[in-house]
Amino acid sequence: MITLDLLYYIVGILFLIFGILNFLNQNKKLKARLSGGVFWISYSVTFLFAGILPNFIIGCIVIFLAIIAGLNWLKPAKIETSLEEKESEIQSASIHKNKLFIPALLVPFITLIGTFLLPYCKFFEAKNATLISLILGIIFSFILACFIFKASPKKAIKDATNTMDHISWAALLPQILATLGVIFVSTGMGSEVEKLLSNYISLSNNFVAVAVYCICMALLTMVMGNAFAAFPVASAAIAVPILIMQMHANPAIIGAIGMLSGFCGTLMTPMAANFNIVPAALLNLDDKSGVIKAQFMSGILLLISNIFLMYFLAFKF
Repeated sequence: MITLDLLYYIVGILFLIFGILNFLNQNKKLKARLSGGVFWISYSVTFLFAGILPNFIIGCIVIFLAIIAGLNWLKPAKIETSLEEKESEIQSASIHKNKLFIPALLVPFITLIGTFLLPYCKFFEAKNATLISLILGIIFSFILACFIFKASPKKAIKDATNTMDHISWAALLPQILATLGVIFVSTGMGSEVEKLLSNYISLSNNFVAVAVYCICMALLTMVMGNAFAAFPVASAAIAVPILIMQMHANPAIIGAIGMLSGFCGTLMTPMAANFNIVPAALLNLDDKSGVIKAQFMSGILLLISNIFLMYFLAFKF
């Protein structure tokens, strides 16, 4: 049976390769090579040996990663591209055109199909169907991209290492912030948020409760930087006790549209560094907040749409 643990091992091996390639990268200074190699190999340990190592050791590794990132020791390699390589890339892009989007679109497509089909397959762990589908989608997309563009897996992994070099510690934020959300819930933050909101807003009306939940998801995401961190807190405060338990709303619709509302907040905050700040750095934009400014109104409009969608759908099924 293909379980989530098995796929985590694959992810861990990939980060291990990133670390080794950092050690071997001659385009970096020695300090950057050592810090980058140690960082990614340490991170790979959290995937490869999470079931063996005590929680205390894993926590120490996380603190160690935060120290390396906080001291700004992670420096990307200077990528020098020759004129011939640039011309080759431009020529390849002009030949393949829209085919460039196929591998990227294949990932969400496989994830969506797998989410519905894998629970009925005995060879897959049903309770983690979505995550398994996502990782399988990435693997299939990688294979297809190598086939379409006639690129070797070695070059693909090398380019992936360069990309991770530039994204740096921000690549860890979704996982770290999701864990932070669980910690907040375990400390009773959800109950405290519910009490605070109840003192100022009457949540007896369906539409008001839906609007508060969606806006709360967006605002908490803007503060925490990730919808995965905001979801447990907002759900414990409003979704579960009020919308689901009291008003008998559909849990699946509440959860799905609630996450989408959180993602609206992701579009509007610098805290979502891996989505908004890193792309600005990779694209060498003069305005580091340019991505956020371009997305802000879209985030507001999508949030309003989510409120009405949840209101009209969650109580009908």
